[in-house]
Amino acid sequence: MNEGVDTSKRQFLTSALSVVGAVGAGYLAVPFLSQMQPSAKAMAAGAPVEVDLSKMEPGQLIRVAWRGKPVWILNRTPEVIETLGTLDAKLADPNSNESIQPDSSKNPLRSIKPEIFVAVGLCTHLGCSPTFRPEIAPSDLGNDWKGGFFCPCHGSWFDLAGRVFRGVPAPTNLEIPPYRYVNDHLIIVGEDNEASAA
Repeated sequence: MNEGVDTSKRQFLTSALSVVGAVGAGYLAVPFLSQMQPSAKAMAAGAPVEVDLSKMEPGQLIRVAWRGKPVWILNRTPEVIETLGTLDAKLADPNSNESIQPDSSKNPLRSIKPEIFVAVGLCTHLGCSPTFRPEIAPSDLGNDWKGGFFCPCHGSWFDLAGRVFRGVPAPTNLEIPPYRYVNDHLIIVGEDNEASAA
């Protein structure tokens, strides 16, 4: 019954239709797959941020955005650094054993260099942004206050190394993001020394 049927034409048509179908499916898939890629804005939001420290005054706090979060950079004075060592008995985690920080900041001051403190400016309780309160013993915070960060949402206290006080709602110290020094006056938030070496 198949006598006289040209199977080579049938094979050619089948192959041609398969190729055209595959190319068409590829053209349809490209827009869908490209939508799954993060936008340029989203990729930029997670990109490392360069911060110039050259104009920072002692005691000054500057804020930058990294990954949609506020990041604080504080130029601590020698007096502040000295005071930090006297607060351990009042802190929930003075050695930062339960907190998030890169290895370069696992020390009592939670920083690479003593005078420059870098932290994510979000309370570890519910994510409110604490206020910078550098004054000593203000009337609303009492005589125990040696300067730090106060979360007005639920009353958590953090010292100027981002360490949380005992008996407040925040469970852990402020998060320290990865960061590295390019030189004495420039840091990159979002990269640590291991990432830059790779």
